[in-house]
Amino acid sequence: MAKKKIEDMTKDERVQSEVRRLKRALRDLDPNKLEVVKPLIERAAFTSVLLKDLEEVVNEKGVTSEYQYGENQWGTKQSDEVKTLIALQKNYSAMIKTLADIAPAAKPKKSRLEELANE
Repeated sequence: MAKKKIEDMTKDERVQSEVRRLKRALRDLDPNKLEVVKPLIERAAFTSVLLKDLEEVVNEKGVTSEYQYGENQWGTKQSDEVKTLIALQKNYSAMIKTLADIAPAAKPKKSRLEELANE
């Protein structure tokens, strides 16, 4: 079955794809720990998809928005989308750091020559 392009996927499909990616990264984790961090994996996947969508909005609209203060006073401010993006990035970074900290160290791969020597 051919993979769907990200552009053709629904939000839920993109979240599930990210969940699978994160679980693959943690596949060597103890099953009990994996069960405990499952909600964190799901939140991180959702946040990742949300960040990508929000980045597209910011790219389209820009980082500032105009506002009116009083009858003849106008100004610009950081857009609400940018404020949300910054907050989500901080939360996402904390989630990924937590997952990375509990991930088991990568097992060093033996070369084919070492495998043959051990036989």
